[in-house]
Amino acid sequence: PASPIPSSARSRAGEESESAAAMSHRRRPHAAGPPPPPEEGGGDPSPQSPGKAPRIRPWPERRVLALALAFRAVNALLVRTYFNPDEHWQCLEVAHRVAFGYGHLTWEWKRGLRGYLHPLIFAALYKFLAFLHLDTPWFMVMAPRLLQSVFAAFGDLYLYKLSKLIFNEHVAQWTLFSQLVNWFMFFCITRTLSNSLETVLTVAGLYYWFIAIKSSKGISVISKQQASSYQSPHSRKVALLIAALACAIRPTSAITWLYVGLLDFIYIKSKCRFLFLEVIPLGAIVLAATTFLDWWMYGSRVIVPLNFLKFNLFSSGGDYYGTHVFHWYFTQGFPSMIWTFLPLSVFGVIKSREWRLSGLIAWVLGVYSILGHKEFRFVLPVLPLALMFSGYFLAAMSQFKGKNLHGKRHFSRLQLSVILLIITNVPMALYMSLFHQRGTEDVMFYLSKEAHNGRVKGVLFLMPCHSTPYYSTLHSSLPMRFLDCTPSDNKGTLDESDRFLMNPLDFVGEVFGNLSSFSHIVLFESEERHVIQLLLHDSFQEVRRFFHSHFKIDRDLQSSVVVYSRRDVL
Repeated sequence: PASPIPSSARSRAGEESESAAAMSHRRRPHAAGPPPPPEEGGGDPSPQSPGKAPRIRPWPERRVLALALAFRAVNALLVRTYFNPDEHWQCLEVAHRVAFGYGHLTWEWKRGLRGYLHPLIFAALYKFLAFLHLDTPWFMVMAPRLLQSVFAAFGDLYLYKLSKLIFNEHVAQWTLFSQLVNWFMFFCITRTLSNSLETVLTVAGLYYWFIAIKSSKGISVISKQQASSYQSPHSRKVALLIAALACAIRPTSAITWLYVGLLDFIYIKSKCRFLFLEVIPLGAIVLAATTFLDWWMYGSRVIVPLNFLKFNLFSSGGDYYGTHVFHWYFTQGFPSMIWTFLPLSVFGVIKSREWRLSGLIAWVLGVYSILGHKEFRFVLPVLPLALMFSGYFLAAMSQFKGKNLHGKRHFSRLQLSVILLIITNVPMALYMSLFHQRGTEDVMFYLSKEAHNGRVKGVLFLMPCHSTPYYSTLHSSLPMRFLDCTPSDNKGTLDESDRFLMNPLDFVGEVFGNLSSFSHIVLFESEERHVIQLLLHDSFQEVRRFFHSHFKIDRDLQSSVVVYSRRDVL
């Protein structure tokens, strides 16, 4: 095979980033993997891969985007379950309040821990629905996820482009396969979590960042002609702008971009130019814009990123919602997310020797491991990068075709791997999206239709706080009450949610007394038996029961959600 591309293939843009050299040039002679197809104007396949690779037909990016848009739209329509309170209470509930004037703001908004940039995207959607008189129960539930599915589709496209830029077309195709098949990506990416949009912005930002690296250094498996075609004088500024937006959406995104920026900053010639003409101006513009936006929406001067970091990083405020062992992301959290793609991703890291991106994954998991409170969604932005390494290894496997002793074809390692990935991910994605913990979504959709028809006067939720969507789904300005779980300044003080679970009957009698001010009461089946006599005594009777889950998560089995209504309302 021919020798790797010499260093003379560097671009003339010498003042651009001198990054990538430290990590990239050492491993390129070994970053074999599947070679790209021959260029249209002739030329040989990449000389770095052993064996003869099949010709790969490039996929037009418009076709990739169309596929991703269609797939994510179906994805959004199939997600009918409840995963995390933040997808409703920190986004849609706030957006509904902005758009329609009513909606509950949790304690985080009263302390200035959340920014309005993300909710305002969906507030605009709500206003658009109202303008078209489409703010019906179905559209109020599905339209936000359909909008998020559009963002998710662009995330898929940029992951495809990033894989193609770093490796080649063949790897990009298998990376897209991995992205679309992975169960957790299907389960989470179309939800209206700030982490979902952060993931899309992270992938897009990395794509433009790597364009700047490769156009300035010409160090990659791509040819000099390809590097010049990727060249964009503003690509690094675009990357920095996207990174700033990601940090505005979720301040902890700075963990990712701190690694990316510092790694390349060491090798940049014009450090002052980079800092004072690019990083600081762009960061200051985004910070100023989002800060003034928050000042306007809050009605007072708050600096959300500072408050967020002080509460979550410096005061460990997130620990109020539970803690995990240090190694949880490495041993349980991230392996559960990537699932059966894990061994392929590990082999892809080893085989490709792309230490820059694999180091980013390890860095993010390591930093988040320091925090006591851990959640799957916190490390969602690096899941697509891990799936890219899975795509790399699948592309490498596709070069080998197996035959038995009689010369007959049999299932190759690639085919067996693809079958295994599909049968372990697709059923799990569908089960988690269609069945597991769907009762709390179904009950609010039911109540929204009842309220739309004037059959709801007030609702009491006797269940752990934030267990259901709220006004963003009900879409009626009716009195509702849920069990409060605002963190107390005094450690050891039990909130309403904990007190109810400890002694449901006494708590209801002490706090609410006569329940006649509510027309409907919603509770889990596991607590129903404790208060059923009280409900019957106050003239309530069961009207609906919705399946919720087959197994418990962190409490007693919550197999169903039950709705009781006053007889006079019926």
